Amino acid sequence: MTIDSLLNAADCALRTLFAKPRAKHASPSATESTGPLSPDESRQAAALMRVNHVGEVCAQALYTSQALATRNSALRVHFTQACREETDHLAWTADRLSELGSRPSLLNPLWYAGAFGLGLLAGRLGDPVSLGFVVETERQVGAHLQSHLELLPKADHASRAIVAQMQSDELHHAEAARTAGAMDLPASVKGMMRAAAKVMTTVAHHV
Repeated sequence: MTIDSLLNAADCALRTLFAKPRAKHASPSATESTGPLSPDESRQAAALMRVNHVGEVCAQALYTSQALATRNSALRVHFTQACREETDHLAWTADRLSELGSRPSLLNPLWYAGAFGLGLLAGRLGDPVSLGFVVETERQVGAHLQSHLELLPKADHASRAIVAQMQSDELHHAEAARTAGAMDLPASVKGMMRAAAKVMTTVAHHV
């Protein structure tokens, strides 16, 4: 690791946690008109979008740490580009939370630190493992987002449009990692990843 790469990683952490994210592409919600939501529906939508925002905070941490860990310059570019693409999701979910009159998770620094450590560990185990971690993470996120499409209020077209686009993008990232040489992770590792994600999503739903 070079000083420059460490500084870039620190800059990403600070921007993710404390700066307003800037999307490169317009939010999918821009062309959607959401009908009136009841207080309960607004709270439900906000809780789900807070969980999705946490997922994007973790994505920034994962891709940044994996780019830091790899010695393959082409793969570093791959991870860095994926991180930039995920910034759109970070911005879209943050904006939607604000529109719903809610806030991000208060534990975002903790989520970021945990995801960064996992990404660094995966990277240290080798590029095929690191890419396999991406494939499984994005696969699980895609399934998680599908469940949110079923749970979001039917009238909340704005949130639903964001989640649908995020799901499509995550599955694309999984396929790109698989093409780049990902290995299939053991079932036990996949199970631990699901358990960790369950804890995070349950807590972030409320805090």
